[in-house]
Amino acid sequence: MRVAMATDAGHPGRTNEDFAGAVPAGMVLVDGAGGLAGVEEVCRHGVTWYATHLGGALLGALSQDRSLRDVLAESIERITDEHRDTCDVTHSISPHAAVAMLRFSGGLVEHLVLGDAVVVVGRAGAEPFVAHDPREVVIAQSFEARLNGIPEGSDEYRSLLLELRAHRNSPGGFWVAKDDPRVVDEAITGRCPADEVNATALLSNGASRLVDTFGLTGWAGLLHLLATDGPGEIIRRVREAEARDGVATDDATIVCRS
Repeated sequence: MRVAMATDAGHPGRTNEDFAGAVPAGMVLVDGAGGLAGVEEVCRHGVTWYATHLGGALLGALSQDRSLRDVLAESIERITDEHRDTCDVTHSISPHAAVAMLRFSGGLVEHLVLGDAVVVVGRAGAEPFVAHDPREVVIAQSFEARLNGIPEGSDEYRSLLLELRAHRNSPGGFWVAKDDPRVVDEAITGRCPADEVNATALLSNGASRLVDTFGLTGWAGLLHLLATDGPGEIIRRVREAEARDGVATDDATIVCRS
């Protein structure tokens, strides 16, 4: 099996807030968020720190004989404890993240998704299995028209984003990794026999746009592109489509194994 990954920052002048990594036991992708103006007053570490530390904790625990939900819950609690005394970890703009994980163990391929990251599992002779959580996308779509034309960074823009984030980690809303490990109860999980799997990929929502936003290929086509041209080509095509359609860019990250 060969592992490949690529990432590209989507915001000029701002650090890439995605994390991706792989170990023999599996792969992890963390899509960090929360970086509104003033976040440094809430968390002195920032979104990139949160995503990187959470991702590292997850990779280190993948080989443990526990459920992926338990792995994520303990990692959220551990990283939150690392900055609980210095930062307002419960504040609405404190760092949070979408998470996608794959584990290869005991003849199984297990997956977990929390938030708007995507897991794709290719299967011989069948359509790929795709695990994703549409709840944030559905809720965010209702805000898109209201945000259109409002200058980013303005008070009105910030107010609308805070209103959107009020739906986060609450019943009827969407769920992400932040300060409360109980959110893992909302994660999407599953497993399949490893001998049925011929390729796997984790994508941040900035990379999955090639399929779920622009419709330029399907999930099987994406896996084929990953195998032939690599993850960097997927991201290049996403950037090309964003420029053509005038869509704001986002951090884009892929880690895959084939």
